[in-house]
Amino acid sequence: MASANKQSTNRPNSGKQNTAKPNSPAAARRAKLDEARRQERARERRSRVITLSVGVLVVAGLVVGGGYLMNAADEQDKAEAKVKTSPVTGEKSWDKLTQNHVEKTVDYPMNPPVGGDHNPVWMNCDGDVYTQAIPKENAVHSLEHGAVWVTYTGKAKPADIKKLNERVSGTPYSLMSPVEDQAAPLMLSAWGKQLTVKSATDARVAQFFTKYVQGPQTPEPGAACTGGIAQ
Repeated sequence: MASANKQSTNRPNSGKQNTAKPNSPAAARRAKLDEARRQERARERRSRVITLSVGVLVVAGLVVGGGYLMNAADEQDKAEAKVKTSPVTGEKSWDKLTQNHVEKTVDYPMNPPVGGDHNPVWMNCDGDVYTQAIPKENAVHSLEHGAVWVTYTGKAKPADIKKLNERVSGTPYSLMSPVEDQAAPLMLSAWGKQLTVKSATDARVAQFFTKYVQGPQTPEPGAACTGGIAQ
């Protein structure tokens, strides 16, 4: 019996041999692994915080920026509306212009003409710049479609011609050509409207384009400015 009790007493001692000591290599590895996991969880938490913060800032920026852009767009619309309703200082106007299609030369009361009887075919006016004189009867048809016609003489400054060329080239429903027998070096015409300027930098040039390209004076708004004739 004594021998049996002794063996029973020794069994728990054999189990303690499998427990890692606090300073053993295994315990060190486990502590290192736990620390690595803790640091990883901390990084994940920081990453989530940063992501959420950036998201909040982006949304806030979009809200503020969107509000600014909407206000800017509203201000621009108001400015354009004011330009379109304000008279162009110094312009001349003609009313009750005839619109008959004719295939003959027309004797217009103004030069360049701003309306009246005209050729059945229009001059292409999709930002077209002509370097030689064009038939006035065809150009008047372009005005009927809502185009602005820029004309100049040999006395116009090259810098002004270049600047107006650039404006016309970038503007649908406009055309440009020389008219040597007009009264001033630089003139702008629309249906029933005409303006003389001394420089292409005159603020009224931009106003004239804004107001009369497909403007309210147009007898046939939306009619084609392509498919006509070119020089």
